[in-house]
Amino acid sequence: MERPEFTMGIEEEYLLVDRDSRALGVAPEDFIEDCRADLQDQVSPEYKQCQVEIGTKVCRNVAEARDDLRRLRSTISRHAARYGLAPIAASCHPFSDWKHQHHTDKERYRGLERDLAGVARRLLICGCHVHIGIGDNALRSDLLRQMPYFLPHLLALSTSSPFWQGEDTGLASYRISVFDNLPRTGLPPDYQSWAELQRSVGVLVDLGIIEDSSKIWWDIRPSNRYPTLETRIMDVSPRAVDALTLAAVTQCLMRMLWRLRIRNQRWRIYDRFLVGENRWRAQRYGVTEGLIDFGANTIVPFPQLMAELVEMIAEDAEALDCRDEMVRVLSIATDGTSAQRQRAVVAEATAAGADQDQAMTAVVDHLIEEFHQDL
Repeated sequence: MERPEFTMGIEEEYLLVDRDSRALGVAPEDFIEDCRADLQDQVSPEYKQCQVEIGTKVCRNVAEARDDLRRLRSTISRHAARYGLAPIAASCHPFSDWKHQHHTDKERYRGLERDLAGVARRLLICGCHVHIGIGDNALRSDLLRQMPYFLPHLLALSTSSPFWQGEDTGLASYRISVFDNLPRTGLPPDYQSWAELQRSVGVLVDLGIIEDSSKIWWDIRPSNRYPTLETRIMDVSPRAVDALTLAAVTQCLMRMLWRLRIRNQRWRIYDRFLVGENRWRAQRYGVTEGLIDFGANTIVPFPQLMAELVEMIAEDAEALDCRDEMVRVLSIATDGTSAQRQRAVVAEATAAGADQDQAMTAVVDHLIEEFHQDL
C-alpha cells in the first residue's frame, strides 16, 4: 500500500464580541471583505452573523500549520479591531442569548433554516475540524471504522463550552448537546466498506433530502471536497497551541492505525453504544474524570489514559515531527482544559465580589486574552 501523505488542515470557527460590552457583535460585510483581501478563500462567513470561519492551507506537518494558524488568527483580530470587535475561540459564548442572533443572509444558510427549523436557530456554537490527507478511499473507510474509539479522548482534551446564556451547564462541552439536536450527527455508523458508505449516502442524495455528503455532520467523516478524513468532534480551542496539539494527536492516531494495517493488524472496533458512553463522559467531565478502557473493563483516570496514548503513538510523533505537542497533551490532561479555566475565572471574580454578569464578562476578557497568546 502506498504511504498516505497524512497532510494536515485545520478549520476553526470564531465568535466576534463587542469590545465594549463583551456581548456578541455582528460581522459586517466589509469586515469579511477586508479579511478576504489578505486571506482569500481561507476565510468565510459562518452560519450566524457573529461568526467567522478560517481554514489553514494544506500543511505537511504541525510546524507549517502553526505558522499559518498564527497568521490567520492575527489577521482576523487585526481587521475585527477596526470594527470594534474581538474574536474568541470558544465553542459557546458565556452569556449572549441565541435568540438575539441572526443567520448570515446566504442561500446555504437560508436553506439550513428551512430544513432544520428551530433546531438550526439554536446553533450558536463553534467547532474545530481537522482534515488528514488520505487519498485511498478504502483506507479512509477503514480508518473511519477504527477512529471513533479515540474521538471521546479528543473531545475531552478540547472542551471549551461550559456556559450557555450566562449559566453553568455542568458540562465541559455544552456545544455537543446543541449540535446533537441536528440530524445526521454523532458517531458514524459502522460501515464495512467504502461502497456500503456510498450506497447509504446515495439513498439520501437520490431522494433529494441532501445534495451531497457535506450535509452529513458526523463526528468524523470522509470530506466531500477533499481527499481527507475530517475529525469534527472537537470544541474550538481558545489557545492556538492547544488547537495545534489536538491536530497533531489526530494526525498521529491516523498514522498509527495505518501502521497497524500494513502490519496486518488493526484496532478493535467496539460497539458504538459503548464508545458513545465515553463520548458522553468526555462531554460531561472533560479531563476531570476517566474514560472506560473496554479492553481492561475499567475506568482509567484521564492523565493515565493520555500517558498510555502518547506512548502508543510515539513512533508516529517522531515520524511526523510533533514530539513537543505530545508533551503538551500530557499537560492538558493534568492541568485541565479551557472549560476548567473559564470556571476558575468565574470563581475568582465571584470571590472578589463580582455579580454573575460581571463574572461572565470576566470570562470573555479571559477568552480574548487566550486567543491572542503566542500570535
